[in-house]
Amino acid sequence: MTEARTQTGYLGGKLLIASPLIGDPRFDRAVVYMCSHGDDQAMGLVVNQPMDGLRLPDLLDQLDIAGGAEAADAPVFNGGPVSRDRGFVLHTLDVHLGPATLEVSDSLGLTATKEILDALASDQPPERFLMTLGYAGWDAGQLEDEIGANAWLVCEAEEPILFAEDASTKWNAALKTLGVTPEFLTASSGHA
Repeated sequence: MTEARTQTGYLGGKLLIASPLIGDPRFDRAVVYMCSHGDDQAMGLVVNQPMDGLRLPDLLDQLDIAGGAEAADAPVFNGGPVSRDRGFVLHTLDVHLGPATLEVSDSLGLTATKEILDALASDQPPERFLMTLGYAGWDAGQLEDEIGANAWLVCEAEEPILFAEDASTKWNAALKTLGVTPEFLTASSGHA
């Protein structure tokens, strides 16, 4: 059975859960929200690795965003190893910035413009949001190969997991949606 293709691709709007077979310390116990997935490339945001010592008000203030210092005290996440100097905001669609917002699902969008930073600093930010620096990216076939090698598990994205206040709970919570407990994962693979 083939998975239905969405506006953002086959795995767009899903979560990837790093298995012990990931083999890349940057993705150890990572949970990645997939923003797009197509034949040529895939893009997602790591949603459970807050950056040490960097909070949203500090970042917005450093970027000279008006009102940034008064923004919600939220973590800034290490979204992945690609374009680490660029910001990406995953947010509910109560704030929509036209063509600048990629609708990843019926309720979530991805925006990477100054206008979304202005919205985060305003008195009407998105109901829920997650700010990252950088993203995770894959070339054609690379992600499929990694999934085939059991480096990633795939599950539905649930907003309570995505936006959980305690980022350290997201990996276990995502595994739980699949009925998997961490103690049953091993660092060796097998195929039926």
